[in-house]
Amino acid sequence: MSKPHLVLTDVHRHYGQGDKMVRVLEAANLTVESGEMVALVAPSGAGKSTLLHLSGLLESPQGGEIEIIGIKTSKLGDRGRTQLRRSTVGYVYQFHHLLPEFTALENVSIPQLIAGQSQAAADKRSMELLDLLGVAPRASHRPAELSGGEQQRIAIARAAANHPKVILADEPTGNLDPETSDLVFEALGNLIKNEGAAALIATHNHDLARRADRIVTLRSGLVISHTL
Repeated sequence: MSKPHLVLTDVHRHYGQGDKMVRVLEAANLTVESGEMVALVAPSGAGKSTLLHLSGLLESPQGGEIEIIGIKTSKLGDRGRTQLRRSTVGYVYQFHHLLPEFTALENVSIPQLIAGQSQAAADKRSMELLDLLGVAPRASHRPAELSGGEQQRIAIARAAANHPKVILADEPTGNLDPETSDLVFEALGNLIKNEGAAALIATHNHDLARRADRIVTLRSGLVISHTL
């Protein structure tokens, strides 16, 4: 049986010192399997961004273990963490951050070229992802020529370009209207299942969260199951 793609075990994270210390996570535990979408729903300030940053190796915990595809990261140096993050983690942000001077196809291909893929292989993979997300007809358009929903679906394709094992999304539909949010969230879910990635999605949208495989929240520094 394959190992879960993302495992957090007794993770601690605090900021500050002494009486000014803010304890964000206290013995937090979370497991996300391949092909599973977990929605993270919690109030502002509860630690959602911290949990995403830790899961994506952008921050280090003060205690506990974070495993990605079975690799324990607590003993990795900065270079090892960076290499693992680049090869296994994809990010989707609230704002798309597409490069305005490049087409949709080019925006998805660039991360693959940086990773060493040939132009032909990168463009082929990019078109497959754009097709899966329903924006292949917009491949030659620059971001300014695209709707908000199209831009965000291209950002999702870019996040998945290098076959990440873990996809992390921070309010990926936060800037979109309800109908467009629905389309983007469905596209994201289809991609996660198709790619077999483990996904942790922070969202304030309860209707969308209910469409995930599981919902978790943060309470008193712990990750706990949640029902909306």
